[in-house]
Amino acid sequence: MPASIATAARPNRVLPGILMSLLAILLFDLMGLVIKHLSDSYGAAELSAYRNLFGLIPALIALALSRQWRDGGRRIRLRQWWIPVIRGMAVTVAQFCFYLALARLAFATAATISYSNALFILVYSVPLLGERVGLFRWSAALVGFAGVLMVMGPGRDSFTWEALLPLVAASLYAFAGVSSRMMDQDVPSPLINLWSSSVSAIAAFALAMALGGFTPPASLADMGWILVMGLCGGSAVLSMVVAYRVTEPGNLAPFAYSGIPTAFVLGWLFFGESPFSDLFPGAILIIAGGLMILWRERRMRRRKAA
Repeated sequence: MPASIATAARPNRVLPGILMSLLAILLFDLMGLVIKHLSDSYGAAELSAYRNLFGLIPALIALALSRQWRDGGRRIRLRQWWIPVIRGMAVTVAQFCFYLALARLAFATAATISYSNALFILVYSVPLLGERVGLFRWSAALVGFAGVLMVMGPGRDSFTWEALLPLVAASLYAFAGVSSRMMDQDVPSPLINLWSSSVSAIAAFALAMALGGFTPPASLADMGWILVMGLCGGSAVLSMVVAYRVTEPGNLAPFAYSGIPTAFVLGWLFFGESPFSDLFPGAILIIAGGLMILWRERRMRRRKAA
């Protein structure tokens, strides 16, 4: 079945999708705070492995509570098994890049650059979902991406290669989000998440062992923070999977930017960071690009309703 036909047959519940994506963004920010807190003692690959291991807990709980899964006979096998496998591998690399960025960049800077996923969402939506993206939406996404480049600061004395890490992570996270909408509609979102999380856990542990193994947790407090990190991350991914399954990715892209001011405030409150000169005016362009897309989407919906 052509991608465009499959996409058109899917439900498009905009408000629930937006609310789930906002919840995911908040949980991702909380997870990022914990990762930055732990990054002085543990490597990015270790944290990725721990995050995926404990992230399986909300995935299993959500699957057990899924009425769609129970009514469907509690099946575990997937016809399109390769999609969550590829998705899980992409998430593993994205996590490693983003966690490394959190350790080496200001929290708000790493988070802001990662919001370039809106452009990548549009890029992937065309070949993977058969969506039609007009000139206005491309222009708005490029405005936002120009803001990302300003935050990264190529050409500034303060620019380092680490600024590329959250950009790579953003592209892979966007692929993971869009690819979830390629799954058969009768497959429960928690089952997709469980498959992808399991693959990510295996791949992350293999990566951690290849890069030197694991550092034993220094205290019970660290174990608690690791658990919180995994629960926040697992719940965030599940929320994002649901969001992408119930509405078109283009409807979610503008709201990804809502995490920028939140990340700035959290970085200032918990780490005393205030990279104002690095973030602005680039962050304003990022937000402006998202608002342009949102304005366009609302105008198009009003025209169709009329």
